[in-house]
Amino acid sequence: MSEPADLTGMLLSWTRGDRAALDALMPVVYDELRRIASRYLSRERSDHTLQPTALVHEAYLRLVDEKRVQWQNRAHFLGVASLLMRRILVDHARTHRAGKRGGGVRPVRIDEALAVSGGQDVDILVLDDALTRLAAVDPEQGRLVERRFFGGLSIVETAEVLSISPASVKREWNLAKAWLHREVGRMPPVGD
Repeated sequence: MSEPADLTGMLLSWTRGDRAALDALMPVVYDELRRIASRYLSRERSDHTLQPTALVHEAYLRLVDEKRVQWQNRAHFLGVASLLMRRILVDHARTHRAGKRGGGVRPVRIDEALAVSGGQDVDILVLDDALTRLAAVDPEQGRLVERRFFGGLSIVETAEVLSISPASVKREWNLAKAWLHREVGRMPPVGD
């Protein structure tokens, strides 16, 4: 996906503290953020109270407060925005579970979540816990899963963001999916 020439400039200006750059950036990336939000929410329960637009807006509010990120390019920005959306949904699921004692949280099929064979149902909180453990065991694979799964980045875009070869991304992506599939199968449902 090509990047508008001024997108990187907007990100760099924002890094330097120019709030107007973020305001100019959002219309440029809004449709893609909404697509990512829609993909996330398609994996959630049908009565989820967040809609894609609300998820994008919540992520935007958190992005405004991001002061430590040295933005590199579109793929880096989308990766961070996707991670924020993940955190928002996990927080929302935890709150919902606490209020309903686990009821209504739709399990996600692991093959749907990670595009691997197996087909077992997995709670989104169980998947999040497994991803957190993966990042602790292998930070590079954790970052790779965040970019590919949550950010929706291609192999090439992920390679660019992580400064590794596309072949390494493919290999590490397959290893990470296998590790997550195995770990999710070992974990009891959250709340049990």
